[in-house]
Amino acid sequence: MLEMVSRIKATQRRAAKITPRRAPPKRHGLSARMRWLETARPNQLPPEGEWLTWLILAGRGFGKTRTGAETIADWARNTPRGRFALVAQTAADGRDVMVEGESGLLSVFDESELRGGSIELAWNRSLGELFLKNGARFKIYSSEKPRKLRGPQHHGAWGDEPATWNDADKGTAEDTTWTNLLFGLRLGKDPRVILTGTPRPVRLIRELKKDDGTVLTGGRTADNIGNLSNTFKKNVISKYEGTRLGRQELDGELLEDTPGALWKYSMFNREGFRLKFEDLPDLVRIVVAVDPQASQSEDSAETGIVVAGRDVNGHAYILGDLSISGSPIEWATVAVDAYRYHKADAIVPEKNNGGDMVASTIGTVSKAVNIKPVWASRGKQTRAEPISALYEQNKVHHVGVFPDLEGQMTTWVPGEKSPDRMDALVWALTELMLEPEFVPTTVTTTRRRSVVE
Repeated sequence: MLEMVSRIKATQRRAAKITPRRAPPKRHGLSARMRWLETARPNQLPPEGEWLTWLILAGRGFGKTRTGAETIADWARNTPRGRFALVAQTAADGRDVMVEGESGLLSVFDESELRGGSIELAWNRSLGELFLKNGARFKIYSSEKPRKLRGPQHHGAWGDEPATWNDADKGTAEDTTWTNLLFGLRLGKDPRVILTGTPRPVRLIRELKKDDGTVLTGGRTADNIGNLSNTFKKNVISKYEGTRLGRQELDGELLEDTPGALWKYSMFNREGFRLKFEDLPDLVRIVVAVDPQASQSEDSAETGIVVAGRDVNGHAYILGDLSISGSPIEWATVAVDAYRYHKADAIVPEKNNGGDMVASTIGTVSKAVNIKPVWASRGKQTRAEPISALYEQNKVHHVGVFPDLEGQMTTWVPGEKSPDRMDALVWALTELMLEPEFVPTTVTTTRRRSVVE
């Protein structure tokens, strides 16, 4: 392999001598910053005055990630050997969105600003560390392990989607992701935090809004409409525009409980509602529920795919929301993969949209799965009400945070078209909790896996 690389480089050097090219102009940090200042909207630039936290709550597609990346990048450029924290719900989110994403840090720095002049020498993917030429370092942390923030000190931080952090329902209480981050902001003369996310009425967001050290910036998807793809406009904006969920996800409004909704935000904020995977009890039954999109030509539709399990004490646990917009083969593959990963007992697809085709499609992907189709003979409200009652009785728990699913649940009002993710959840919990079935008194299964790791 090394010999092959050497031969290729030698060939390239010889070609360069034959047909010399003009070297591209060098790009420096100042030019990168100036490019952003020329294109940024006023509400994407840091506010004036004294503040500790800049909280940006805006609709999807507003440019929150780009704003967060550009802001903390500028802080690092001006802080040689500075230390900066990147905080996300999961370490994978920090890597895939905050660093490697289309609007992440690697997209806003010129390579000449990076250590060694290249991404390969500056970015340690396994450790979640990015270094600049001036010695500044970014380090990824996650709300899955909030105590990792207890020791390190930082000059500044960027937190993405704080409403989805695993302990966001605890607010600014002791030993949470937020407080551990805050106690480590003790380097430099003016350490600051920028938080970017979609608004959700969790305790952390409510308390941060009231804090004297917080400056709040709001924004709508429409603010950045010129930079959004036609696919996004068609599949997201047209689907949710004018709805209550759209007011939250597109207009960036912080909504309280929806009048008439079967699920309330307070149900999700109760102590013991959210669990970590390591705290899961043994599960005696696991299902993968599928609510197929009505037709492949319905561009805005998704196929709801929710994984849930039940323990011997009659409590249910939502293990994953894997819903996608894709072809029948694509969603069937996701469902079968989840079935295998979780060692599930059955795939439970709704037959109303597609009939026997649904089971047939799943069988095309794998014949070695147990398929238990269901038919919606009752109305959506009738099916959803007993599931909502289980939440009121504290018999359902979420293993992690599922923003899209929970957003649908808390904004759907009976009489409206029910959303895909919520429908799949209703089918999963109906199968686990309401259908008569023998429950073993002795648990012989080992603990099964969750997608939240």
